Amino acid sequence: MSDEVKTGDGVHEVDAIVIGSGFAGLYSIHRLRNESGLSVQAFENAGDVGGTWYWNQYPGARSDTEVNAYCYSFDKDLFHEWKWSERYPRQEEIWSYLKHVADRYDLRRSIQFDTQVETATWDDETSRWTITTDRGETWRAQFLVEAVGLLSATKVPRFAGQDRFRGEIHHTARWPQEDVDLTGKRVGVIGTGSSGVQVICEIADKCGELTVFQRTPQWVVPAKHRPISPGLLEQIEADYDGYWHDVLYSITAFGFQESDVAAEDVSYDERIARFEEQYEKGGGFQYMFQAFNDVAVSRVANAAATEVIARKIRETVKDPVTANLLIPSDLYAKRPLCCDGYYETYNRDNVTLVDVQHNPIVEFTESGIRTEDGTEHELDVVILATGFDAVSGNQLKIQHTGRDGLSLHDHWAHRPRTHLGLMAHGFPNLYMIYGPMGPFTNQPPLHEAQVNWVAGTIEHVRAHDLGSIEATADAEAAWIAESDEGAAGTLFAVTNSWINGSNIPGKPIINMFYMGGSAAYMDKMEAEEKDGYQGNFTLGRRAPVHA
Repeated sequence: MSDEVKTGDGVHEVDAIVIGSGFAGLYSIHRLRNESGLSVQAFENAGDVGGTWYWNQYPGARSDTEVNAYCYSFDKDLFHEWKWSERYPRQEEIWSYLKHVADRYDLRRSIQFDTQVETATWDDETSRWTITTDRGETWRAQFLVEAVGLLSATKVPRFAGQDRFRGEIHHTARWPQEDVDLTGKRVGVIGTGSSGVQVICEIADKCGELTVFQRTPQWVVPAKHRPISPGLLEQIEADYDGYWHDVLYSITAFGFQESDVAAEDVSYDERIARFEEQYEKGGGFQYMFQAFNDVAVSRVANAAATEVIARKIRETVKDPVTANLLIPSDLYAKRPLCCDGYYETYNRDNVTLVDVQHNPIVEFTESGIRTEDGTEHELDVVILATGFDAVSGNQLKIQHTGRDGLSLHDHWAHRPRTHLGLMAHGFPNLYMIYGPMGPFTNQPPLHEAQVNWVAGTIEHVRAHDLGSIEATADAEAAWIAESDEGAAGTLFAVTNSWINGSNIPGKPIINMFYMGGSAAYMDKMEAEEKDGYQGNFTLGRRAPVHA
């Protein structure tokens, strides 16, 4: 447990409360407790640390970011001692790493597992947040840090007749802790995003029959899974600080060399040749950012990128009808996917592709799924790879009440509103790590940078006995305008995906990210710190709340 004080009214009190124990949550506990010296209590609704890597234990789950930039940087000894095995580690290895971090820095004693935070209420007189949990406990803290995850609020659709299905139904992001035996069974997978692609490739040779229900085809490139390149980690250690500086002060923070060449500046033949070469090297983010620097903003670059993948699909998939169904009509402007053997999977005799965009799922039956054409697909297991209510979903699961009774649900009714993707006007001392309008980058390096910035503001508030810090309404509005302007210049703005909330019925379809890049974002945070948090924040005094 934390070093809390129990007050006379039965409320547990600490300096800071942290929600979540994934990459961001664990580092928040370490940074605030072990380095800033605060008393900290964390809450985690899972049964152990790990965040997304605790929940996503589906077959084939692995990182699609190269691990040399998908890890912590704050302790060189940790980097040296933990020996990663693969370029893109599997879920088990990443989860083991996060459990090791929790043990190494004695973080578990500050975490209460199997606990959902239900409400968070600000008291302006005491400058404290009061939170309640599903265990009936009440906790109070000056600072509330929410590290609840960008992709963790599951999207679980309900189909007609679903309750009468006699088989098993599992969501990839809530996969059972015990093994799910799919050997020889008739399995249906609904969804072909990142999780769906990975699980399809992993289970195809184990199932008796595999039926893929595809609504929207995806552009998928090979991952080229392999062991860590010899000498890579040692090379990083030789200039450790320089390496991580270069990661943070790049555009994407993925740790690879980003291209400085625009596809529009070279000939058609060179565009195609470069994408062919990058395709063979593997990696989704590399395909988007390493061949050229304008794939996400130029339709010329985008057309060349998709032309190469479409050609690979037709060359790989033997049945031309299936191949055509697998070729998207969308731009290459979603989260770039990579997985080895995805298109080859559809050459297997036991794999069937169902196009539910034109032949929708009508209902579940006792023995399977019926589509609009009247076909009943008999199944033993259905896997929902249907994604997430991304970015804002987990924040809105908690009932937040800020100053003057302002509800976060109301404040975000038309869109999420933050400054720096970290703080919201009307909600003092509330920090959202990688919250809405945060940077569109690789996450772990920016998690650390954001938490360090948060810790700096907390230390500033406490050192000057200010009580609170809050983003101003003007700062929030300016940040949204700047983020929207940057996003409007990208192809993400004209492509439906979870990036803009279009995968959730009724959710505002709006930009949710700062697209200016990691380096520019780092500069923004540093400028706030150098200014003593004066320009865009209210420190220790009230300001009007504009709902």
